Amino acid sequence: KPRRTGFLAGRINNVQPLLAVSRVIDAVTGFIGHHIRWLILAAVLVSTINAIIRKLFDISSNAWLELQWYLYGAVFMLAAAYVLQRNGHVRIDVVSSRLTERTRQWIDLFCHILMLLPLVLVMIWLGVPFVIESYQSQEISTNAGGLIIWPSKLFILAGFVLLLFQAISEIIKRIGSITGALREPEPEPTHGITPEDLGVPGGPQR
Repeated sequence: KPRRTGFLAGRINNVQPLLAVSRVIDAVTGFIGHHIRWLILAAVLVSTINAIIRKLFDISSNAWLELQWYLYGAVFMLAAAYVLQRNGHVRIDVVSSRLTERTRQWIDLFCHILMLLPLVLVMIWLGVPFVIESYQSQEISTNAGGLIIWPSKLFILAGFVLLLFQAISEIIKRIGSITGALREPEPEPTHGITPEDLGVPGGPQR
């Protein structure tokens, strides 16, 4: 028993430096995800001003329209890592809530390693030349008066880079939880529903 305890303590100590890295990643993606929401307000204002000008003066521009989806695309891509960190991504809550916490941790660990990591790595690998070619050619929208294209493509690449780092952070946290080095905080409601709302076992104990 003492040998078992010493082995466990050794594993916990080995994970601690990785958990420090995870906290840094979470801080960065959390900061970006928290403040990127202001681009939604900017998109709404652009849309509103464009509509008012079009109605009052019969003037419009494809640049205004494209700016709206530039802003929306930036929010969608740059906030993806924050959504993963906050456990706001889509999952089958009815099934997940019936599993034990340890089982959920193992499932998340394997899914992050075998599904999420390969996806983001491939998208980054394909995205780098995608952005470079667009920037070098100064690609412009085919719509009259449209904007340059490469910033929107850069948002895609940046979003997957952030998602890669957040995936690494989540893998570290799953390992920390499984080894006992990290005690997960009680999860916030996902899609407005907690395990207690469903009245099923396996939810976090207060």
